[in-house]
Amino acid sequence: MTTLATTASWDAWLRTRSAVRTARDMQRSDNSRHALFDLASNDYLGLSSHPRVRQAAISALNCLGTGATASRVASGTWQIHRELEAELSRYTGRSQALVFSSGYCANLGLLGALGGPGSLMLLDAHAHASLIDGARLSGAGTARFEHNNLDDARAKLHANAQSPAPKPRVVVVVESVYSVLGDAAPLQQLAELCAQYNALLLIDEAHSLATVLAGSAVNAAGLAQAENVLVTATLSKALGAQGGAVLFGGSRAELWREHLLNTARTFIFDTALAPAAAAAAHAALELATGERIAGLAANALMIRRVLNAEENLAGRVEQAPGAVQSVRMKSPQQALLAAALLREHGIAVSCFRPPSVPDGISRLRLAAHAQQDPAELAAALKVVARTISDVES
Repeated sequence: MTTLATTASWDAWLRTRSAVRTARDMQRSDNSRHALFDLASNDYLGLSSHPRVRQAAISALNCLGTGATASRVASGTWQIHRELEAELSRYTGRSQALVFSSGYCANLGLLGALGGPGSLMLLDAHAHASLIDGARLSGAGTARFEHNNLDDARAKLHANAQSPAPKPRVVVVVESVYSVLGDAAPLQQLAELCAQYNALLLIDEAHSLATVLAGSAVNAAGLAQAENVLVTATLSKALGAQGGAVLFGGSRAELWREHLLNTARTFIFDTALAPAAAAAAHAALELATGERIAGLAANALMIRRVLNAEENLAGRVEQAPGAVQSVRMKSPQQALLAAALLREHGIAVSCFRPPSVPDGISRLRLAAHAQQDPAELAAALKVVARTISDVES
């Protein structure tokens, strides 16, 4: 009887949650990947299908097998992991790297290793879910500051410093390029602000690694060897592979790496990144050249120019410096319908709506890609503009 009652309780709860999501227009689906014109994926440089990247993965698969077979601290560290970490350090101008099985795990692991009751995490209001989860799970105190607002970040740092019981270890958590608006953080000013308060600056480079000419936004900002800057990144976006990494610079880089290797739970207790994925990421770094990145920037600029030139979209396209471009929509329902109609027209775009968007504004998110032909891209963008107009008419 107890088992039947428990089952009924769970069934009722599941039905209730589904009804709530439907009422709030929050139901999601795991869309299959079709042969659509791609304005949705994070494969910014088109390297996930590059022959050299594929061959690197195949060779590692044939030589080393399908998985790492253990955590990195057991028997799961292969030579390709060390080679990838060395190449990541070289490419970004940092001194040390530690590779995780995903970017999400890298953020959880790093924040957990920085946490505890003596720590305070100050997160940008638009910080990614992995950063929020990592801060919450770390055991540290947490607070948010207004998006890209240096004055609010300074006020929060000052309030902690003036508190009767200040947290001695403070981490300011930001992204170099944000995934919804596509806007960039003021990294140099943030690093200077953190230095004034003896705080660490944690920068998530998920959307900037291999998308800027300096290789990374941190390197471009002159912070590659900054003592108070820690960096996380994903290998699954511009590099078209899988995995994540934490990157360290300055004189304490080796000490930081040793600390994470011994304390980051998602490193110690998680099976290591598959060798094939590590080999693919390594090959992709060699192909993430200035020429490819310049092509990405040109196509991103085209998206902004073409859409802003449309009368019905003027002023609604975010002025984003990175690959991610987004169009503000008038309602979640119209955003969802426009994305669905575009799929029918053979074009894949992302639909971001509450609660996934931090400012409550629904958007169509368009991602630029380096390998796409400009004429084909321009034609696809005309369809995007026409579809939005049809939905809103």
